Amino acid sequence: MHAEAAVPPADAEEAERVAAARDGDQVAFAALYRDHVGRVHALCQRLLADRALAEDLTQEAFVKAWHQLGSFRAEARFATWLHRLTVNTVVSYQRRHGPWLSWLRDGPTGPEPTDPASPAARLDLEAAIARLPVRARQVFVLVDVEGYSHEQAADALGIAVGTSKAQLHRARQLLRETLS
Repeated sequence: MHAEAAVPPADAEEAERVAAARDGDQVAFAALYRDHVGRVHALCQRLLADRALAEDLTQEAFVKAWHQLGSFRAEARFATWLHRLTVNTVVSYQRRHGPWLSWLRDGPTGPEPTDPASPAARLDLEAAIARLPVRARQVFVLVDVEGYSHEQAADALGIAVGTSKAQLHRARQLLRETLS
């Protein structure tokens, strides 16, 4: 007798919500939003190190998700698809606005020096990650926090695999210095 693999109830429920949302059901999409907004916002916050911009791009990612839901083929989990769409949204934004973002945040002379010996700097990993240079932070978040391979991170960021590895090494080294 052939036994069919049971679909976990949470996955089946999400699949139903996705199908309904694809058909234009805004209530179903609102439920998907509630289920995933925290993780999407956390990812944006880590990649951007800017709370207000992370909130804006979280919303932009969900707007894109609503418009592109028809392209979701359910070959992977919805969360995986949404995660990728979010990374692409942030990276695309940074490519369009990157130089200006750095200048506005850090000023024309560069970032303010921080005292790596301060207790706050040593204890606050999120703040230390936020202070990393943009590319190093992106690679660190994707590879060490989100579990991407170097190949996946390089593809998402439009860089070479070797660059991904070098930027991860740089990020880890800077974090060690900051947190030691």
